[in-house]
Amino acid sequence: MSGYLTTHVLDTARGCPAEGIKIALYRISGNTHEKIAETVTNADGRTDSPILPAEAFTAGTYELVFFCGDYLRATQSDLDEPMFLDGVPIRFGMSEDAHYHVPLLLSPFGYSTYRGS
Repeated sequence: MSGYLTTHVLDTARGCPAEGIKIALYRISGNTHEKIAETVTNADGRTDSPILPAEAFTAGTYELVFFCGDYLRATQSDLDEPMFLDGVPIRFGMSEDAHYHVPLLLSPFGYSTYRGS
């Protein structure tokens, strides 16, 4: 089995998938960030395909950046500027050829993540 990476975003404040959030994936090596993928969440809050497919997978340190600001501005009418959350980075390691799933659970004032399945 080859490794690959998937993600999705759930809006925990509204209780629904978060559609239209841009996500960028970076490979991290020391102080170097190399952007290797970019996508947008669909109506189900997921990406249409793995953000890092099996043919591009290598073990290492990665960072997903979820650009949540535009989504939160569009769905929450009472947010002050500057917003508390705008871009949300999640740095993680992938050490084995396996399916990694790194979701974002989002609200205007907090977020969480975990290694899903």
